[in-house]
Amino acid sequence: MKQYQKEINKRRTFGIISHPDAGKTTLTEKLLLFGGAIQEAGAVKSNKIKKGATSDFMEIERQRGISVATSVLAFEYRDIKINILDTPGHKDFAEDTFRTLTAVDSVIVVIDVAKGVEEQTEKLVEVCRMRNIPMIVFINKLDREGKDAFELLDEIEQKLNLTVTPLSFPIGMGYDFKGIYNIWEKNVNLFTGDPRKDIEETVEISDLNSEELDDLIGEKAADTLREELELAQGVYPEFDREAYLEGRLQPVFFGSALNNFGVRELLDCFISIAPPPRPKESDTRVVKPDEKEFTGFVFKIHANMDPKHRDRLAFIKIVSGKFERNKNYLHVRNNKNMKFSSPNAFFAEKKEVVDVSYPGDIVGLHDTGNFKIGDTLTEGENLMYKGIPSFSPEHFRYINNADPMKSKQLEKGVDQLMDEGVAQLFVLELNGRKIIGTVGALQFEVIQYRLEHEYGAKCTYENLNVHKATWVEPEDPKSEEFQDFKRVKAKFLAKDKSGQLVFLADSQFSLQMTQQKYPSIKFHFTSEF
Repeated sequence: MKQYQKEINKRRTFGIISHPDAGKTTLTEKLLLFGGAIQEAGAVKSNKIKKGATSDFMEIERQRGISVATSVLAFEYRDIKINILDTPGHKDFAEDTFRTLTAVDSVIVVIDVAKGVEEQTEKLVEVCRMRNIPMIVFINKLDREGKDAFELLDEIEQKLNLTVTPLSFPIGMGYDFKGIYNIWEKNVNLFTGDPRKDIEETVEISDLNSEELDDLIGEKAADTLREELELAQGVYPEFDREAYLEGRLQPVFFGSALNNFGVRELLDCFISIAPPPRPKESDTRVVKPDEKEFTGFVFKIHANMDPKHRDRLAFIKIVSGKFERNKNYLHVRNNKNMKFSSPNAFFAEKKEVVDVSYPGDIVGLHDTGNFKIGDTLTEGENLMYKGIPSFSPEHFRYINNADPMKSKQLEKGVDQLMDEGVAQLFVLELNGRKIIGTVGALQFEVIQYRLEHEYGAKCTYENLNVHKATWVEPEDPKSEEFQDFKRVKAKFLAKDKSGQLVFLADSQFSLQMTQQKYPSIKFHFTSEF
């Protein structure tokens, strides 16, 4: 039992979120570098390095330099096992990011020093605040010109409604960037601008008034630093771990991920304050991580991670108990027992088969089509974890087959990509035409690209004027009103993947008219009812 408790306390699972291009993937790479997990980090932008980023392994991600799907990476650092979920920042892939946030225990928010808080950051932080997830803020790209530190801290407080306290402070910025004073450990880290120096030397300075500081960074910078720190300590609250864990206080770090600067401070502080695996609410009770019985849930499904094999992996976050290979577990929704002979642990592109995994870990299970996003696995207890939503799509297009010889591949490809939750498929009742609905427009390109490269099927899209898709729930399916609705709106009715009836409204106005005309029918915007 003691060993088991030790394993739980060793684990930290966190997600990295931000607006596109603030530097999530670059920060992830640098964290892996400290864990000794990769030898050199491939910066996302530079063309000289032939290595792409380790965490962007889909071909389309490498071409555009953006992340499209969440990737799971794990490494050990100072006896702590860290699981990182690198999420896409693009709002078109926000669904993937929202689902990932159900599986993390804490979050690091990355903010670009020049752009400050951007809209996507606001949305994601709001989701974290609703769930009281502890957050650490990392202000990135200090080697470029940007906003003043106090201005940034104010902006974070106002726009994101957070209460912040800086745990490190920049000395100068952009062209005059001298380094960072680490408030948490009371030392100065000098910036050389030489990325080959993996870990910079730090100079310990416990007394800010000592002359040592003047010698290191020059008198002018030293005086400014003393004034700013005095001001910062007067304005911002002391760091309090309780408040941080409850989501009431957010520590802030400064650095430059690309130059590997300020990242170690972030990591050292992170492992000493971040929470180990936390309890999670299910539909019957709250499940604690130290329970003996295994429970876990699927938060993401990814097809063809390895283009050489057509495989599908279901990602499972373990909430309680030990997950062992070749042991029977109950798949609650289908009510059948399943066992897994090769559960995988992740390391970006490398996967290893693991025998035992503990709470907080993310395990990949080979899936032949049994899992849906949100499914729960247990040792026999009948409980479901809730809170993984399926959004009502906002962009719709007909999907047509461009190559009649490949219709089977197209069907299979569309089927598997929809299971992954990339988009949703609707089939019109009237003529059986297929409609794809997505949250963002970029997803159509991703689907087209993946169909061609992973399944060898070509497709074309055709525009369709639909405002919203709503799920239909009649009070009495045999009533005359419902039959009338089905007759009048026959052109706009479709079925989703699980066979639920969906009404495709062509404008906000027609949706309101329909709701008034058929009061006994309920129209839902999420499929979780």
